[in-house]
Amino acid sequence: MAQEKKGKVVLAYSGGLDTSVAIPWLHDQGYDVVTLTMHVGQQADNLEEIKNKAYQVGAVKAYVVDLREAFIDTFVWPSLKANAMYQGTYPLNSALSRPMIAQALIWCAEKEGAVAVAHGCTGKGQDQVRIEVACNALNPDIKVIAPVRDWGFSREEEMDYAASHKVPVPTTRKSPYSLDDNLWGRSIECGILEDPWNKPPKDAYKLTAEVTDAPDEVEYVEVTFEAGIPTAIDGKKMPSIELIDFMNKIAGRAGYGRVDMIEDRLVGFKSREVYECPGALALIQAHRKLETLTLAKDTLKAKKELEVKFAELAYEGYWFSPLMEAIQAFNEATQKNVNGTVRMYFYKGNCVIDGAKSETSVYSKALATYSTGDIFDQSASVGFIKIWGMPIKTWRQTHKEKNINPIDSLMVQKGKDATK
Repeated sequence: MAQEKKGKVVLAYSGGLDTSVAIPWLHDQGYDVVTLTMHVGQQADNLEEIKNKAYQVGAVKAYVVDLREAFIDTFVWPSLKANAMYQGTYPLNSALSRPMIAQALIWCAEKEGAVAVAHGCTGKGQDQVRIEVACNALNPDIKVIAPVRDWGFSREEEMDYAASHKVPVPTTRKSPYSLDDNLWGRSIECGILEDPWNKPPKDAYKLTAEVTDAPDEVEYVEVTFEAGIPTAIDGKKMPSIELIDFMNKIAGRAGYGRVDMIEDRLVGFKSREVYECPGALALIQAHRKLETLTLAKDTLKAKKELEVKFAELAYEGYWFSPLMEAIQAFNEATQKNVNGTVRMYFYKGNCVIDGAKSETSVYSKALATYSTGDIFDQSASVGFIKIWGMPIKTWRQTHKEKNINPIDSLMVQKGKDATK
């Protein structure tokens, strides 16, 4: 009996074993498979070879799209404007690419008239949540399928299925690490890292040098921002891809940019996570410094509170939520004045900001100085202090029983006369 045809499905395709096996598996379920391979800055194999492999194992059509600029403009720069760091530590490099993947899957599905999209995530990770929630937000009428989660194969059964369907099985030595990388950083996982006591192996890192191997010379760099976006290095305009790559290299060779954290995962447990994000961490530091120079006190305070929520929403798969949309609108309003240049240097695992300037700065040297040229009216402080302290003074006048000097109490406790 012929398999009932269900229509087209667009599969996020990396060329690896899982997503390659997913092609014939989805075909066995009655779908015509269209693959979509997305370049977001990962160190991928030859993309044309991945495309050819998709056809080889049964895809009816294979797309390869360069999404690096779209990834930066739509996800990386908004995250930088938010100084987004999950748990104050992780700059969301992997988490940011998931809504990009979902956006591209839905775009391709609508273009192809597909009834479903599919991804290669397992049933234990948090990426399945991020991708599926984002897909449902973008087009709730398109079904989302997770073959690796649904098929129930053991690893051995998956290999047998691959062989029976003539899916090429990797014969080269597999890396001991599970990796995910893009322009904004690199995620590293492996068995030895699951014990928080174990030091990450030296060969786990690729973007950052060991501190002991870093150059003995200080390296300076000046980053210029326009409306919250870095646009130039040392006065030279740079395209976004080139600029991020430059920052990754200069910070990484100094041994700066490693993150080793205990992460509160979306799916309910803690995990030890290791990241390399030299360019991202350096640019966030520089951007945050420039904001202190160009944003008003109350705006900065409100923004810092929203930055925490922004990072949580991005991490938890709520990029396309109404709240995220509102926070991004707030951030965009603040960034129009975040213009200027930040000077920093890298040395032996450190990134130090030691200068900032801006034509839209609200810092006034004439108000801050104690030297000649001071324009601050010190006599105005008398009235200010009186009004500012009035609520506390009024409270104490009403509740006199509270007016106990803590020094007297301390002396009494020690059996000493506080008047001598």
